Amino acid sequence: MAKLTWHGHSCFTLDADDGSAVMIDPWLDENPTADIGMDAVERLDFILCSHGHSDHFADAIGLASRTGATMVGTYELVSFAGTRGIENIHAMNIGGGHHFRFGYVKMTPATHSGTIHGDETGRFTTIAGGFWLHLKPPTGQTGGKRLYHAGDTALISDMALLKGKVDIALLPIGDNFTMGPEDAVRAIEMIAPTVVIPMHFNTFDVIQQDPDDFARRVGDRAEVVILTPGKSYEF
Repeated sequence: MAKLTWHGHSCFTLDADDGSAVMIDPWLDENPTADIGMDAVERLDFILCSHGHSDHFADAIGLASRTGATMVGTYELVSFAGTRGIENIHAMNIGGGHHFRFGYVKMTPATHSGTIHGDETGRFTTIAGGFWLHLKPPTGQTGGKRLYHAGDTALISDMALLKGKVDIALLPIGDNFTMGPEDAVRAIEMIAPTVVIPMHFNTFDVIQQDPDDFARRVGDRAEVVILTPGKSYEF
């Protein structure tokens, strides 16, 4: 059984059925809501970075260096990591996908800005994206769950292309920097996921939201699973 653990903001650890440990948008040490710091992460096989802002990328290079994890992201983002000594990188771009040992990963569009934390020259400035994962099923089973991490994004019509192809959607609801609760409900109508886990809220005062109110707005459109940092959802 696979497991998703939320570490606050947009950072999740995915323990996949094949045994792979995957972290998405690592931001722990300076994250005021995180349940753990970088030192508590003992093993990672892959790190998926939706974009280069510090609240999604600040700990990516440190964790990749210590664990040997393969960093996955846009060409410019992982190329920058390469200049910082990260050897295991896999470059992608929006609309492209690749088969990794834990499943298929495709980068999805997101509307957001995309500078890279730590790049003082601006040479590696890149765009933001999200990730659609089709996970390999447990041994002896068929199918495999489909997971969508939207990254930082506004509501975009491209989300409708995912309709019927998402079992678990991780959607920002904080507003101000990303879509807020109202637009997140519209995204759910476009995507039609089975389960929704809200993220990117309550980290700062400017993105304070009530997840229970969000769940009421969603109604019967999907099951809303509200996690607190350190809590997990098994599927």
